[in-house]
Amino acid sequence: MEYDFSEDVAKIWPALAYMGGFIVVVGALLFVLDILPRWGKGKERLQMAGFLGPALVLLGVGLLYPLIRTVYLSFFDAASQEFVGIENYKWIFTNDDTLLMLRNTLIWVVCVPLLSTAFGLIYAVLVDKARGEGIAKSLIFMPMAISLVGAAIIWKFIYAFREADQEQIGLLNQILVWLGLEPQQFLSNSPSNTFYMIIMLIWIQAGFAMVILSAAIKAIPAEIVEAARLDGANPWQMFWRVTMPSIRPAVVVVVVTITIATLKVFDIVRTSTGGQFKSSVLALEMYNQAFRAYENGHGSALAVLLFVLVIPIVIFQVRQLRHRTEIR
Repeated sequence: MEYDFSEDVAKIWPALAYMGGFIVVVGALLFVLDILPRWGKGKERLQMAGFLGPALVLLGVGLLYPLIRTVYLSFFDAASQEFVGIENYKWIFTNDDTLLMLRNTLIWVVCVPLLSTAFGLIYAVLVDKARGEGIAKSLIFMPMAISLVGAAIIWKFIYAFREADQEQIGLLNQILVWLGLEPQQFLSNSPSNTFYMIIMLIWIQAGFAMVILSAAIKAIPAEIVEAARLDGANPWQMFWRVTMPSIRPAVVVVVVTITIATLKVFDIVRTSTGGQFKSSVLALEMYNQAFRAYENGHGSALAVLLFVLVIPIVIFQVRQLRHRTEIR
């Protein structure tokens, strides 16, 4: 029996076409960046255009156009057919469910950055130059290697609930039973379920905060530390008058980065409760409205709101970085 290669050839041709296109694009870039500037003046401008051009095109297609399109759709109805003005935005700030969602988002944004940074800072200070420092830091950083969905599944097992007359599979409820208490539905009771999910993100982000702040602590000049010790500063004074002023820029970076990540939190809430039991947040509600309820107008308005909330944080971070650059 002879083997028919025609089907394999049909599958190979698209791959060859993609490879050919890749070679053409790379060749064109090399021509613009290397060969073309040698033929005349203004080679710096040509090289700049060659480097920035593809990035600007990708930003325009992947970021700028979707942004404009989302803002446009936020002024239309669910089917994106009829212009409704600011009705979608009025819905966000007048509907009881969305107001509850905004409250939950605010709780996340306040609690997660502050507590993650605090725990990371405390851990970084405690294990600094201690025996087994590397192992200790690896343990606290390990959750960063887990996806948010995986972390949520792990914590769902910890919070798992069964009736009192059944064998408990959740760690916390088993501890409650051992103590003679009734098992609790941690993820079903509002508003406490929001705080139990916040613990999941703190568990993950504390490792990130610890790494950044530990590096900042180690970068403090030894002369400053020795001078403070010679002046008789105790550990508490060392922390507030030497360590904190020296690592303040790193603390700002950590808080801002975690705040942006918290504003976009989706995976943990989606995996843990699905937004039920009054636990929804902004990013999850945006997804539900746009892709489950097919309310394009509501979903777009929520996306614009999320974008607007992130902008001041990004501007603050840019100004901080510029200020540090000017000082140097």
